[in-house]
Formats: sequence, C-alpha cells, structure tokens
Amino acid sequence: MAGPGAALDRSLEWRGRVVAWASYGQGPALVLCHGTPWSSRLWADYARALSAEFTVYLWDMPGYGASTKDPAHPVDLGVQGELFGDLLAHWRLDRPHVVAHDYGGAVALRAHLLHGAGYASLALVDVVALRPWGSDFFRLIKANADTFAAQPPAVHRGALEAYIRGASHRGLSAEQLAGLTEPWLTAEGQAAFYRQIAQADERFTDEFHDLLGTISVPTHIIWGAADTWIPVDRAHRLASLIPGATVELLEAAGHLIQYDAPVELATALHRWLAGQARRDS
Repeated sequence: MAGPGAALDRSLEWRGRVVAWASYGQGPALVLCHGTPWSSRLWADYARALSAEFTVYLWDMPGYGASTKDPAHPVDLGVQGELFGDLLAHWRLDRPHVVAHDYGGAVALRAHLLHGAGYASLALVDVVALRPWGSDFFRLIKANADTFAAQPPAVHRGALEAYIRGASHRGLSAEQLAGLTEPWLTAEGQAAFYRQIAQADERFTDEFHDLLGTISVPTHIIWGAADTWIPVDRAHRLASLIPGATVELLEAAGHLIQYDAPVELATALHRWLAGQARRDS
C-alpha cells in the first residue's frame, strides 16, 4: 500500500497491457477515475485528503500516465470500461464508492451498466456521458489525427498547451500546465495523445444511454458552471435520466474543476462521500 501522494507503485497485467495503480488510507473503498488527456495525477491531492477516511484507489488507464502506451492496443472507451470492471474484481471490491471525471464517467458507467460492476455510490464530475461531447478542437484533431501526430515536437507542444489551457476557466499555473502536458511530450506520449482522440466515438456512450434509467445506486453530479468543453446543460440532462440523481454546480469553475475550484470540489466530494459512508454504516 503506497503512502499518500506516492507514485503508482503497483501494476496489473491485462491483455498485454500494464495498468499502473496504487492504494492508500483506511476505511470504505473509494476509487477515483481520471479522464482525457489527464491521468490519476489530477486526483492526487484529493486522494491524499480523502485517505484519512477512505481506502483510496488510483489508477491510470492504458494509454495514459504511468500505464503502457503500446500503439497496438486499442484505448477506446469500450476497452477501458471492460478493464475497469476487471480491475475492481482484481482489487476484490464488490461495492466501492466511485468518483469519476471526464472520460472516467463513461468508463465507470460502462463498467456498471454493461459489465455488472457494483458501486456503493457514484459521483460524476464534468463527465463524458451524453452526446455531443468533445470540444471543437477535440473534433478537429479526431478528423485529422494522423496529421496532428506527425507534427514537429515544438508545434505539438504549442497545440497541446493551448488545448489544455482551454479546459480551465481561471487559468493554470506554470507548474500545473507542465504536470498536465509532460506525459504527452515524449515521442511515445505524442503518438498516444492523438491515438486516444482518434479512437473516441460517441457510440460508446450511446450504448449505455437507454440504461441510465436503471441506475439504482446513489448518484451525485458535480459540474463546473463555466465548463466550455462539456457545457453545464449536460449535468441537468444527465440528472433527469438517472433516478434520484442530485446536481451541484460550482461557480467560476471550468472543465478542469480540480484546479479551478479545489476547495469547493474537495468540500463537495467529502460532504457526499461522508454522507454515503454514514448511510452504509
């Protein structure tokens, strides 16, 4: 079991991939799922804080962060959702609390609705779940992925930094921007960045859309009111489709809500998770 804030120090071999993960803390199981183009690093500070009351699990999807980025391995949402279900089984978690951001929302929903993964509760934070999704730049890259992948490294860096900056409403510090771009700046990372966008497809969320009404686990939807990547109307639409779902909007926060509203998000998550843990005790 890693110490809070440590690197992902464990791994699972899954269909030729190496999936990096870590766990720490004590208490009810809590799994944090990242999105794109992020990694578990985005959740590190939150995991550290929540580990005082929960056993927190962090992991990097294949194609991201510290997990392998083999170009022969698909990294689409279908693969990631199936993997997540198997990862929970590997951890022997029957009903963990799950917090998911961005792509991680689609991954968690696919694992639950299509692969039978059980949850104690579900918090969906600015998630990919309903069409249409993806920023204008995201769709441009998807339509021209090979061209973008062949860019000189300096041009790639400029495009990547501009893209990531657009996810924040308040603006990113130099340290935050460097942490988010670093995994994608090597030759392997540059290819992986455009490959995961090329494999994005709204059919992977369409496949569970009609099943959202069957969700019976407590669900809380948290959204940045200034999210331009996935506008806030999706939060209300999603809540209308999931029985009993509640919505909490964080003002002056964009898609990178972890950096735009860190105190507000930490408070919202702790309030939600502590309430669910008391309910289950």
